[in-house]
Amino acid sequence: MGATAYLFDTIFLSHKPGLGHPERPERLSAINGKITGSRFYRELLLVDPAKPDMRYIESNHSSAYIGDVKRKIEDGGRFLDMDTGVSENSFEAALLAVGGSLKLCDAVMSGKAVNGFCAVRPPGHHAEYDYSSGFCIFNNIAIAARYLNDAYGLKRIAIVDWDVHHGNGTQHSFEGDDFVYYISLHQVPLFPGTGYAKEKGYGRGLGYTLNIPMEPGMTDSDYLDAFNGTIIPALDNYRPEIMLISAGFDAHHADPLASMMLTADAFRIFTEMLVGVANRHCGGKVIAFLEGGYNLDALSESALKMMEVFVSASRGGNNG
Repeated sequence: MGATAYLFDTIFLSHKPGLGHPERPERLSAINGKITGSRFYRELLLVDPAKPDMRYIESNHSSAYIGDVKRKIEDGGRFLDMDTGVSENSFEAALLAVGGSLKLCDAVMSGKAVNGFCAVRPPGHHAEYDYSSGFCIFNNIAIAARYLNDAYGLKRIAIVDWDVHHGNGTQHSFEGDDFVYYISLHQVPLFPGTGYAKEKGYGRGLGYTLNIPMEPGMTDSDYLDAFNGTIIPALDNYRPEIMLISAGFDAHHADPLASMMLTADAFRIFTEMLVGVANRHCGGKVIAFLEGGYNLDALSESALKMMEVFVSASRGGNNG
């Protein structure tokens, strides 16, 4: 079928939110250590980061906000907001995270890869049109969705966000549009305080937002009930042209920032189910973007299980 693409670069480690900050470079080092040490690493299509055409970032964020972020970092600022710490290389890392993600999209759309993982930081799904939020600067997955719509004409893009925190920035990017179907299951109550079931979009986007609030303490079984009973039927009805995943791993029971009880194996099963949808409707095209996950062992093990499914699918394995 094709390869599994993998985006990683040490530039993403140079974004340093500050001593003791949970969104630390070691998160990505732990993931990359697992993946480079795997048996499948030599099979991966490695994608290098690149600076993007700024119009793609401006498709999802105001030029004033982009300029403000750049100025604050150049002036030595250490926080963009109360949660989002930065360092001198954070703007470059954020740009290259976007640009590399778009290159990985190209790899999948060209057929060089069937699926892939954007192992980037800073993460993105909390970033809004004109302000940073929740450790996020630019919304990598939202910009990628707009790029796929603009550059490739895709009109049915599914985003499944399994991060334990609701992706407020991604929802707000598309809640008035119908070319993205945004599905999120997340802990409530929890930051950012959005993502209630009544939030379904508006205008032509009405019905293209699906929020599944989950109570603290939910297990693998509870999540799988949501996938089997709601998410997979909704996706099969939608028939996506590509599947994008906001892959946060902070619903793991060991994560310090939330109160869910998932095991690492849950993320393998979620991935198998979404790959199954992609196999049925869009030639297996799936791209995951790293979001949260703050226990290094739980994060890296969960990401590895997701990648094992991707590699199996790229070899022609039967998922779903």
